[in-house]
Amino acid sequence: MRTPEQVQEIVRLLLEEYPLADCTLDWRKDYELLFSVRLAAQCTDERVNKITPALFERFPTLEAFAEADVEEVEKYVHSTGFYRAKARDIVACAQMLLKKHGGKVPGTMEELVALPGVGRKTANLILGDVYKVPGSTVVDTHCIRISNRLGLVDGTKDPVKIEMALRQILPPEHSSDFCHCIVLHGRAVCDARKPQCEKCCLKHLCQHFSG
Repeated sequence: MRTPEQVQEIVRLLLEEYPLADCTLDWRKDYELLFSVRLAAQCTDERVNKITPALFERFPTLEAFAEADVEEVEKYVHSTGFYRAKARDIVACAQMLLKKHGGKVPGTMEELVALPGVGRKTANLILGDVYKVPGSTVVDTHCIRISNRLGLVDGTKDPVKIEMALRQILPPEHSSDFCHCIVLHGRAVCDARKPQCEKCCLKHLCQHFSG
């Protein structure tokens, strides 16, 4: 495992390398981010960003989504994959937001994961990006891979275990930014199949590289 000093250096270097790191999904309203994250499951953010302008134009309010015909929503989200489940979750989520939360995306983990189609990853993204809650830790495939390669976690691929482990060692004020940086680093450098270790800013701290 990494020492506190090594963890601090990893975070510092990532923030230095990706100073503008942010969520790569396009959104204006809190519920738009919530729905976009649902659409991004098993799909790229780039693809989601291509289809959401038309989706949000057709259904410009939360009320419009709540009253939407699921089959019509399916047509807009079809190219993101698993479109039936995604459309169903979006409509049901809009209805629950209006019925139980006054049309506002809630700001607690417990309330968020009770929404249709929302798991801890999505909840942490909302808590970090919308509510700026310190310690919010989004564990996606990039985070799982790179946290293991760096030795921040010990050989587990369980997202919840990784989230809890990272919460113990990451500076809470930088947890959300760290996760955004990891996504960009995973796309640009630390690829799953062929990591470009020679150009990695973290190679001197990486167990994968040294091993």
